[in-house]
Amino acid sequence: MPFPATKKTLAALLSALLFLAAASSGDEKHLSVYSAVATYSLPVVDRAGREYVGLFELLEPLGRVSARVEGLHWKLRFNDADCDFAAGKTRAKIRGRDFDLPSSFLIENSRGLVPAGSLSSLLPRFLGTSVNFHESARRLFIGDVITHVTAQIDSTNPARLVLNFTGPVNPTISTEPGKLHMVFTRDPLVSPATQSLSFDNRTITQASYAETNGTAELTISGTAPLMATFSNNSRTITVAALSQSMQSAGGAPTGLPPGTSPPPTTENPPSTQSQVPPPIPPPLLTGSGRRFLVVVDPAHGGDERGAALNDKLAEKDVTLGFGRLLRHELDIRGLSVLLLRDADTTLTLDQRAAAANAARGVIYVALHAASQGSGARVYTALLPVEGPGNGAFHAWNGTQTPALPISQGIAAAIVSELLKQEIPAHATSASLRPLNNLSHAAVAVELAPGPNGVNELSSANYQQKAAAAIADAVASQRVALGAQP
Repeated sequence: MPFPATKKTLAALLSALLFLAAASSGDEKHLSVYSAVATYSLPVVDRAGREYVGLFELLEPLGRVSARVEGLHWKLRFNDADCDFAAGKTRAKIRGRDFDLPSSFLIENSRGLVPAGSLSSLLPRFLGTSVNFHESARRLFIGDVITHVTAQIDSTNPARLVLNFTGPVNPTISTEPGKLHMVFTRDPLVSPATQSLSFDNRTITQASYAETNGTAELTISGTAPLMATFSNNSRTITVAALSQSMQSAGGAPTGLPPGTSPPPTTENPPSTQSQVPPPIPPPLLTGSGRRFLVVVDPAHGGDERGAALNDKLAEKDVTLGFGRLLRHELDIRGLSVLLLRDADTTLTLDQRAAAANAARGVIYVALHAASQGSGARVYTALLPVEGPGNGAFHAWNGTQTPALPISQGIAAAIVSELLKQEIPAHATSASLRPLNNLSHAAVAVELAPGPNGVNELSSANYQQKAAAAIADAVASQRVALGAQP
């Protein structure tokens, strides 16, 4: 279970970060993937007039995957499926059966690229579930994850447009004169019955839907400045005109953070506001003025495989998938997340500690996996005894000293939430780096096999339950975490 100690530079990490930054640039094409396991985005590249995506990167968050190049052949294994693709060929073998691609398969720097147009027919061969691909918008829906929306004018005075969603949503909201824009980046929202709705109303005249380059957008048009309020656990968004008092104070704000909206008008507030309070917006700052950030650190990676959980399953692969699931669970609870390792990258203990401390997060969560035992173990630091005269200064291996009581409280909360998910768990302390080196709350969670044995460690369902428990515990401890110096 120990963290890797191999000495390497940050070049691999920086390279990965630059790659992710480029992929998220507004000028880059990208594919958004929505599934019950994870929501994520991938870069799309143009080759010979067609759009391509990396197949390994597409499948990696969805299960166990490995790939290797043998001459002109690119051989991939996903869970129990063996596949053979050949560079420059349109025919592949998946589970021993032929599959025809609409254009040639490509190998670039050991990466296997498939035409994006093949995904709706290709992915069901791997996943065994339905796949809905909006090719022109580059949005891919795996399984039953789609969020629908209905719109209805409430003819009160002033009139309101009530948008009801089948699941919680967290759009970025911005305004301009006569329009309110809601951009859905991580929500699997699809078009209502018609992409443009006109209303017989003087204030709110139209709602239109569009999607492009991995995002969906709802635009509400009106004859007055508009604002939005959330209710019903982020399943309802109510759009109304700003009151005269708010307009005279400066009009509708613009460039709002994701999931937030202008304050509600004091004139004829929506009735739902008194019944179901709006969700707490994502906490951007703690009481000490620090950003509320959770640092998630999937153990091992790169040259460090970690524990050999079975003949084919390495700890580094389990922790990476687990980390991505935890990031998603924290994200939907409105918490900012930094994933220290989002690829098969080697990081030393000191690099992990330095990156986490520099991020100035409020909690660090390391993720491990073990083949022995069952359920989960939650660790806090076992600190060395310090000599007298240190005052406010602590040795590197005792940096955790001031935050240890909070860390122990968080560990207890995680154990409690894991038990609610019927995952056996207990808390303990260990001399485990880099927990000792963190200046804020820090815990490590080691996931052990579930009821069905070691293979369950790579089960998305098992990891999902554990990730949800950890996220619930962190969210429940916001006050304690925000009070850290």
